[in-house]
Parts: sequence; C-alpha cells; structure tokens
Amino acid sequence: MIQSMTGFGKAELEINNKKITIEIRSLNSKQLDINTRIPSLYKEKDIEIRKEISEALQRGKVEFNIFIESLGETSNAVINKPIIKSYYEQLNEIGQEIGLNINDGIMQVITRLPDAVKIQFEELDENEWLVIRESVRKALADLVTFRKQEGISLYNDIKANIENIQRLQAEVEPHEEERVARVKERLRDGLKELEMNGNVDNNRFEQELIFYIEKLDINEEKVRLTNHCNYFLETMEQEGSQGKKMGFIAQEIGREINTMGSKANHSELQKIVVQMKDSLERIKEQVLNTL
Repeated sequence: MIQSMTGFGKAELEINNKKITIEIRSLNSKQLDINTRIPSLYKEKDIEIRKEISEALQRGKVEFNIFIESLGETSNAVINKPIIKSYYEQLNEIGQEIGLNINDGIMQVITRLPDAVKIQFEELDENEWLVIRESVRKALADLVTFRKQEGISLYNDIKANIENIQRLQAEVEPHEEERVARVKERLRDGLKELEMNGNVDNNRFEQELIFYIEKLDINEEKVRLTNHCNYFLETMEQEGSQGKKMGFIAQEIGREINTMGSKANHSELQKIVVQMKDSLERIKEQVLNTL
C-alpha cells in the first residue's frame, strides 16, 4: 500500500531533570532532504539521527527538532567569582582615586561585563542518549503511521481516477463505428462535389479508405492504455517507495491519451479524451505527494 510523504511525529520524555521534546515533520520532495535543529549537547549524534531518519522515511523534506526544558533548580550559567572580584577591586580602586564612592548598585554593572557569567557545558551521558534515541524512533514510528493513514486517502483518490479513465475508455468503442461511417460518408461527399462519383474505382476507393482509417485507428493506444492502468493499480498495492514509479507510469498513460486525442477526429471522442486528461492531472498531483 502506498504512503504519503506528508507526516508528523512527536515524542516527549523526562530524564535527568530535563524535559526533552522531539518533533519530526515531513513534506513531499523528489529526494530525501533532512534539516536538523539539535542542541549542542547532542550535536555529535547528528549523523546517527540522520541515519535513523533515512532508514525510516526514505523520501521527503524532513524537519527534525529536539527541544530541551530544564526541570531542576540548577542552571548551566554560573557566576564567575574570581572575575567579579577582580572587576570590583579594580572599580573600587578607581573610585578611591577619583573620590567616588562605590555602592551596591555597582554589582549590576559588573554582572554585565564580559565573562562575569560563564556557561558550564555538560558532557553527553551515553545512557541518557540511548533513552533519547528510543524516543526518536518512537517519533519516527508515529510519523510513518501518519504517512500510512494519509496514504489510504491518496490510494482511494488515485484509484478512483484510474477507474474513471478505464470507464471513459469503455465509452470510446460505441463512437468508433460511427466515426468510420462518418469518414466514409465525408469522402463520398467530397467526390460528389468534384463530380467524380461515376468515375471512381471502388476498389481503389476502399483501399484509400482503409489507409485513411488506419491512420485514425486507436486500438493500439487502447490496449496500451489498458495495460498501463492495470500496471498502475498493481504498483499501488506494492510495499515500499512507489511514488517515482507511479509518476513514470502516469507519463505513459498521458502519452496514450494524447495520441488518442490527436487521432480522434470526432467531437464525442474529444470530449472523452478531455475528461481522461482531467482525471490524469488529478492523479499526477497526488503522485507528487506519494512516497
């Protein structure tokens, strides 16, 4: 069964006084295009994350995000005591030299000076990462489930349009006999206008008529169109990424429909061809979003 390339997956966990949220979105794309936004703590796992995504999703424009929210009272930002003491001593010394009293408000100024607050970078805990990786896989599994659900809608819509093309093809046959009779009558009327009705070799006339009708014959196109539509339906039932293959088959279906239209030479047949093209355009739009 086909899948959509559109999907969303999310997972949340709490570990080591942190709430971690993982979100993955995917849209349609010709290839696999992965964009990750990962906190610096987990940057070294970027390649591993991309591998997990590529194995699970295969195609699509993918946005991967990890958000961290601290649940504890501690912070990575720590006051740099030696630097602040040094700033205070220097400012106090300057104040005495110029006769300016240093009050408590000076601390607000000092804390804004460079290096007054330092960031303590924590090291990645491998056990913590193993838990996060399982959550990444869960989010990917949710996204794949979403894709499959969307794929059912795609499947039903595409199948309905393929079946509509097949139904319209069946409506072509009744007009074909009428078309041959019209061609024959048109040729005879042309001969009458040329006042050659009594001087025409009937055998030669039939040969020319057969040649002319063969140029308008659409039986081969009908057979190929039938085969392409059946192959398209079979491909939709197969597992895995079938979107590109379905796109190629749709091109072949379009080629046969266009040839039928160029050979039609009949107003009703032209109307049927236009309806076929309308259904095919809907198929192509949906195939663009098929994995």
